[in-house]
Amino acid sequence: MTQQSFSALTSAEVNRSVQGRTLVWPIGATEQHGPHLPLSVDSDLAEAFAGEIAAGLGGFTLPVHQIAARSLPQSGGGLSFPGTLYVGGDTLIRYIREVLESLVTLPFECLIIVNGHFENEPFLFEALDQVRGRGLLDGREVYAFSWWSLVQQSWITSEVPGFPGWHAEHAGLTETSLMLHLRPDLVTTERPDHDNPPRNGVYLHPIDVEQATNKGILSSTSGSSAELGEKLFRHVIDEALAMIRQGEGLLLARSRRDRRGRTSPKSHGEGLDQAAPPAAALKGRGA
Repeated sequence: MTQQSFSALTSAEVNRSVQGRTLVWPIGATEQHGPHLPLSVDSDLAEAFAGEIAAGLGGFTLPVHQIAARSLPQSGGGLSFPGTLYVGGDTLIRYIREVLESLVTLPFECLIIVNGHFENEPFLFEALDQVRGRGLLDGREVYAFSWWSLVQQSWITSEVPGFPGWHAEHAGLTETSLMLHLRPDLVTTERPDHDNPPRNGVYLHPIDVEQATNKGILSSTSGSSAELGEKLFRHVIDEALAMIRQGEGLLLARSRRDRRGRTSPKSHGEGLDQAAPPAAALKGRGA
């Protein structure tokens, strides 16, 4: 399957086209990523993952959101490096909430949100919970995750020895490898390393930026390659499609005949929205 762009639809086509289908929304950032990667990394990766997931499910990709929560020194290098654009957390929550409020007027069945920026996650989840609390997501399936949350520990152990933690992988081995696979035209030849990755969940003030980072990166880029990036990309896509097709963790999945008893969730030819009942039917089942 190929991904379909929501933005390419006409107004007259929208309701018919998305009826009972899946929408995938990439949320990224515009943030410094050292001297070797573009400001668009988090958006580029979120958009690439979202597009492939949408293609696997026969769904539609929504426009990528590119202005994010502020970069923090211990997870994004901080604001001491030029180029990062951001909004406050309360603004981001309101923005995502209002986008969701507009989306739920459409007859889609499943919404998947793919996050590519570390600091976005708590604000994204808060916005979703506010919308859920008002009952606006009733009868719909929603998955929201940061792409790295789907990477299995066994994969990390096998492929990334000395892994510093996802908070410190900002502009490091994995992001550099993914960009070499997906957008090599945007990657420079520099491969800076930082031998002392920061601790996770520690706020420092005043922070010594030169000690905490190396030109804005938090870990090592040595060993990055397009081959590793392709392996990681396929791993995340396989994990995402398996989770969504199985309805992993969803109450709705218990009453879905297309979900029960599935044993081969990773075959790329099938999508959950092909056999899915409309949202109204799900409500009627009391799922």
